[in-house]
Amino acid sequence: MAENARGTVQAAAGPDGGFVRAIGLFDGTMIVVGSMIGSGIFIVSADIARQTGSAGGLLLTWIITGLLTVAAALSYGELAALYPHAGGQYVYLREAFSPLLGFLYGWTLFLVIQTGTIAAVAVGFARYLGALVPGISPNTWIVPPVAITAKYAVSLSVQQLVAIAMVLTITFLNTLGVRLGKLIQNIFTSAKTLSLIGLILLGVFVGRNAAAMSDNFRHLWAVRGAVGIEPGADFLRGWGLPSVTAASGFFGLFVAFSVAQVGSLFSADAWNNIGFTAAEVKNPKRDVALSMAFGTLIVITLYVLANVAYLMVLPLGGIQGAPEDRVATAALSAIFGGTGAAIMAVAIVISTFGCNNGLILAGARVYYTMARDGLFFRATGKLNGKRVPGNALVYQGIWTSILILLRTRHVSGAGVVSYGNLYNDLLDYLVFAVLLFYVVTIAGLFVLRRKRPEAERPYKAFGYPVVPMMYIVAAAGIMFALLLYRTQTAWPGLVIVMMGVPVYWLWSRKSAADPA
Repeated sequence: MAENARGTVQAAAGPDGGFVRAIGLFDGTMIVVGSMIGSGIFIVSADIARQTGSAGGLLLTWIITGLLTVAAALSYGELAALYPHAGGQYVYLREAFSPLLGFLYGWTLFLVIQTGTIAAVAVGFARYLGALVPGISPNTWIVPPVAITAKYAVSLSVQQLVAIAMVLTITFLNTLGVRLGKLIQNIFTSAKTLSLIGLILLGVFVGRNAAAMSDNFRHLWAVRGAVGIEPGADFLRGWGLPSVTAASGFFGLFVAFSVAQVGSLFSADAWNNIGFTAAEVKNPKRDVALSMAFGTLIVITLYVLANVAYLMVLPLGGIQGAPEDRVATAALSAIFGGTGAAIMAVAIVISTFGCNNGLILAGARVYYTMARDGLFFRATGKLNGKRVPGNALVYQGIWTSILILLRTRHVSGAGVVSYGNLYNDLLDYLVFAVLLFYVVTIAGLFVLRRKRPEAERPYKAFGYPVVPMMYIVAAAGIMFALLLYRTQTAWPGLVIVMMGVPVYWLWSRKSAADPA
């Protein structure tokens, strides 16, 4: 590593020089759309409806998510134009604050955020493929669960094997060059976008249910079936923090909408991934920002309309009580009967494949840039013969596969053992930390305006300083509610992030001792 006059760690000379600039504006928008749309929009509305307790609350939650996501994307656009290099958010944090903060983001991205999301999407792919091919079962064991500790195990089912095969197949395809990667992304994103549009049109024009529409839209804000939200720790109860529902007045509404944002924000995440690939964008100073803006607007519009479609087909209680929270499946089943489940399974298989291609393609670019800064495995800082970070893709694929194999182990009072997925717990822990990273990155916009007032800014953040500040305030409010009512998941996420501090210290010392 080298350090410039501002004290900012710079990557080794020419870190972006070997990449192929093959991603145009359409391709970049497809990466944003494809990475955002996975399986969440088809599932999480059930939980949101239970937390907010009303049809209006369900729609407003998605609208709030949309406003937050678009505001963040518009703010990130300036950072992307200022630093049009591989690495995206890692680079923005490094340049605005310090190499340590950039590393903590990249560390968490590799450990859980990107790889855990890829694992979750891959298992979702295998689960829905299993609805079409019954042999792909979570209970057909190749290696039955083997306890590692009292709380953790490792296993390999046919479902897990298919999920791992999906990850490794997409990983291999992306080692063959960015042109193939973007082609796969364009095809699958176009297909799943059309599928989601089809779901919306079917709900609005074919499956509309007069009784459901009357129940939902005539009583838009009537709170029904709202679940209680408990304080996240015993000591908070001792301090008098109450249990609330969406019907508990202003504070209850604030908590309900804040907690509901966990599902909707997670479903709308990964919009920043195009920034990771900026070194391969043909006109990065313009197209990265535009891809973020266009992609987020497309996805959020589709998400809100999808929820309007759900409300036109199903009564609120049907959304809240959808079997296994599969709201989209319940909606199509109401239209087509038993065939609806198969149609939805095909749509989600396509959606999850395209989602993982975008996530796998983009994530490796961050680890590549970290390695060029001497802060990750040296092998990941090299491009292969196809001029993509092949080693970084392989490391990402291996760790994702390990996350799929690892299981959580639960023993009931009756001694019955059940198994969960470790990546699910880790992703729950990281929701708070991911939101915190977004807030800090957008705060970096203000920092860089002061640190580098002379820098060329081909794009300036829309509505600066009001829009970025509104995002920071709104996100801080959500994080405050999560600290109080989701304490059990908020603090472990911060622990995972802070575990990177000694790792950074070791890597930076090693890099200083061996700069080659």
